Amino acid sequence: MLFRQLFDRESSTYTYLIADPTTKEALLVDPVLEQIERDRQLLGELGLTLKYCLETHIHADHITGTGKLREITGCLGIVPEKAQIVCADRFLKDQEPLKLGEIIIEAIATPGHTDTHFAYLVNKSHLLTGDALFIRGCGRTDFQSGDAGTLYDSVTQRLFTLPDNTLVYPGHDYRGYTVSTIGEEKQWNSRFVGRDKTSFITFMNNLNLPNPKKMMEAVPANKNCGNISTIKLDIKS
Repeated sequence: MLFRQLFDRESSTYTYLIADPTTKEALLVDPVLEQIERDRQLLGELGLTLKYCLETHIHADHITGTGKLREITGCLGIVPEKAQIVCADRFLKDQEPLKLGEIIIEAIATPGHTDTHFAYLVNKSHLLTGDALFIRGCGRTDFQSGDAGTLYDSVTQRLFTLPDNTLVYPGHDYRGYTVSTIGEEKQWNSRFVGRDKTSFITFMNNLNLPNPKKMMEAVPANKNCGNISTIKLDIKS
């Protein structure tokens, strides 16, 4: 398996490139609009064909590159089931496998950060956690139908039950971390260690964080696969 972690500095977003080295088929998880030329260049250098763009959820801090990449490459845009995205080519269900050559990506419903958030387990070893679980942290739960109690259940019942040596690759990082393991996060993630569900809910409901800078433009655009014309329509309305 070819696996690359790519970073967008402005939004602190990780995009993941996964490819089968035999078939040369590739997918991108959570591509960022401003980074599509970087991603296209890497695909070309590695001789890969982009088959899918896969989203963990509707993002509020950046505009997805899925729509533009689909236009350029003919790839398919895939999102979690019930996500309010009008232009998706396919909706994955919980525990549904997505095959890429000999690579198997398993969808894991992990709502809480948003109500339709998914994580993805690649070949039983690489867990792409999106905004459900960060390295020594987790995503916020105060907008987009987020719910702290639901996130607690998602992480503790769906992710922390995976083998301890499962590699954790988050959707964002703000402190320079790149990878962790389930075992590490169960031991050292202060959002969860020593907290029961009630205390976690209290903690998360009192973070008082500012909204993401791009939230008002990113959410409507991402509901339309990153189509920027959606932003212009919303601004005029």
